[in-house]
Amino acid sequence: MSKTIYLRQGQAQRVQIERRAVAALYPGHLLELTSANKVQKHSVAGGSIQIPMFALEDEDQGHDIDDAFAADDLVICIIPQRGDFIQAVLDDGENVAIGDKLESAGGGLLQKHVADSADSDDSFTGIVNQVVGIAMEAMDLSGSSEENSEAPFAADKRIWIMIS
Repeated sequence: MSKTIYLRQGQAQRVQIERRAVAALYPGHLLELTSANKVQKHSVAGGSIQIPMFALEDEDQGHDIDDAFAADDLVICIIPQRGDFIQAVLDDGENVAIGDKLESAGGGLLQKHVADSADSDDSFTGIVNQVVGIAMEAMDLSGSSEENSEAPFAADKRIWIMIS
């Protein structure tokens, strides 16, 4: 298990920002910016991701990927580029294969993306920028439950994804 959340691919410059946390969160959580200029876990399952942003571990303070940020802590946030690898957190109950597209499950977690479909009688509205990345490893959490979803994330919940 790697002890970093982010692996840069290619020569793109690393883009990161620092913002205060609205509430507790872990490195690897998918984040969103609030109107108060703070960050929180991405809140809308299947929602639009305008700019993917993930919490990084705070190495400068001697913390690793298993150390949580508390409310009002300064969170180091990476804004990955297409093709970068992120060790994100998969939601309980998910079962993904290599190559599966992933989207927000809400709560800073990811879930398998299932494309909307419509029959000939109904219209539907697609959501723009819904897919965050592609699973780079298979992971089966179909037997897990939400009882331990706020516990420190072990190797069994972290999944390497490639930003798409």
